[in-house]
Amino acid sequence: MTTTTWTASVRSADRAPGALDIVGLSKSYGGSGRRAVEDFTLSVEPGTFVTLLGPSGCGKTTTLRMIAGFETPTEGDIRVDSASIVRVPPNRRPMSMVFQSYALFPHLSVTDNVGFGLTAKHAPKADRRTRVAEALQLMGIEEYAQRFPHELSGGQQQRVALARALVMEPSILLFDEPLSNLDARLRVRMREEIRSIQQRLRITSVFVTHDQSEAMTMSDLVVVMREGRIEQVGTPEEVYHRPATEFVASFLGTANFVPRGFRAGASGRAMIRSENLHVVLGKPTGTAVAGTVAAAAFDGAVTRYTVDTAFGLLNGQADGDEPLIPVGSAVHCAYRTADLWDMAE
Repeated sequence: MTTTTWTASVRSADRAPGALDIVGLSKSYGGSGRRAVEDFTLSVEPGTFVTLLGPSGCGKTTTLRMIAGFETPTEGDIRVDSASIVRVPPNRRPMSMVFQSYALFPHLSVTDNVGFGLTAKHAPKADRRTRVAEALQLMGIEEYAQRFPHELSGGQQQRVALARALVMEPSILLFDEPLSNLDARLRVRMREEIRSIQQRLRITSVFVTHDQSEAMTMSDLVVVMREGRIEQVGTPEEVYHRPATEFVASFLGTANFVPRGFRAGASGRAMIRSENLHVVLGKPTGTAVAGTVAAAAFDGAVTRYTVDTAFGLLNGQADGDEPLIPVGSAVHCAYRTADLWDMAE
């Protein structure tokens, strides 16, 4: 089997601490030999924010747990700064992990939760006090230092969990869907805070999510996974606008698959995003496809339409401040040929 190596080159000069190299990583469960992860190979430069993105069961969490040391690989190697850590126990790896459930100790104060790892490693008391105070200040939670987890909101608990991870000064920070328990507005605010802190500290980070919006807005590099394998690795712009496979195109945003150039009988398929199909009454100048509105849904800034065309049902949209076009209306889907992306054969 040929191994494909994906490389993030966000910061490559004189490779600073925090380089992560994963080589041929695989994980099988049970006597059936079913592979949860298959031949995962990735090279990440220090300071890069990498997101493992994919549907439930694609292997992203298993991959993260192998990096953390909570799962033992069936095959492959994991290297941090060129040194293999595949046989190093989790508590001795130069990593910290932020969990989905926060995993705070209910009987400990915020200060003691944040300093727990330092206490376990017998860090000097004065050093521990200084580092905990700095972590609390970094996360903006100094005023909650003596509170207990049950006295905090979900967002405050998440900040405590992140402070606890950062206080250990890890080379690599791991995130296991840490925002999934927060409401929508708080999720947006926390992802902005996490990204801002990561960029300030330039700490290598591996983030697991099934939320494409999180992946697009937080990442230097997105690793799209499917059935245990890597489908594509690239910047958010690359995987969104230039997907390597129809799965990637479909998983990210709303994609329409059409004959190349919308030509009947054309060889091959092309992809065009719904936001690049502009639904209008009448016939516009330039390239367009005729059809009939099959469904319409107002969504604030845009109105989303499903249009029945000679090429099947296509998803398009119009500005939300334009009058709603009724179902059954004859319309055109205007587009630019530059927005068509030819899919690989």
